[in-house]
Amino acid sequence: MKKSFHRALNFMALFTALVVAGIIYFNVEFMQIATANILLNGIIIGTTVFGCGLCFLQMFRLVPEYKWLKGYVAGQRNLKLPPVLLRPVAQMMIGRPKRISAGTLNGMLDIILMRFDDARESIRYVSNTLIFLGLLGTFWGLILTVGGFAELISGLDFSSEMVMQSMQAGLSTPLSGMATAFTSSLLGLGGSLLVGFLAIQVQSAQNSVFHELEDYLAKHTHVAQVIPQLNLATQEITKMPQLSEDNVELF
Repeated sequence: MKKSFHRALNFMALFTALVVAGIIYFNVEFMQIATANILLNGIIIGTTVFGCGLCFLQMFRLVPEYKWLKGYVAGQRNLKLPPVLLRPVAQMMIGRPKRISAGTLNGMLDIILMRFDDARESIRYVSNTLIFLGLLGTFWGLILTVGGFAELISGLDFSSEMVMQSMQAGLSTPLSGMATAFTSSLLGLGGSLLVGFLAIQVQSAQNSVFHELEDYLAKHTHVAQVIPQLNLATQEITKMPQLSEDNVELF
């Protein structure tokens, strides 16, 4: 559990550091992309930063749960209850029973799975929001592009000698719309990819805690043996006295 937990945390830190280093190295190109539409792209960048921070927050919240489970498996007593995720199991196992039933084991594991899924729900929502913002910027940019071209064509006087100069001057609006469409899509998909990768590492760390707890509880689980009921008819037959030839009356 220790290796998988720290490996997931190291992957998160390394991947985030590589992304930040890439942004710093290509800062000129990144600023050009970000300033194509400051409002929408700023919202996408801010949502991405929020999602990354939320992933790290979920990982750091898992640290006390991880420490409690590590101490509990090692046999330490007088442990403080974990904050959120493993608290129900800790309250049920506070007496350290020697054996638990299979039904109790399934109930404990279901509670932990539900709490892990609830903890990751906000991260999935942020990732989906980034995809939505990217698509929103795409359609917004296409609307600006189509509207700009329609306005440009309707305002041109093809009989004038200055038509080419007017066309060049009027292309700024359609081109800005295309820039909005492409940059917002790029930032939205890139942000969703970044948050999704961090979410996978959070899930990997949660799975390591869950598997360790599952293995420990499975060692202390007893399976009730089902004793088959004898057939009543068979019981009656075995209780009947055996008839001999002398007891048979011939007619």
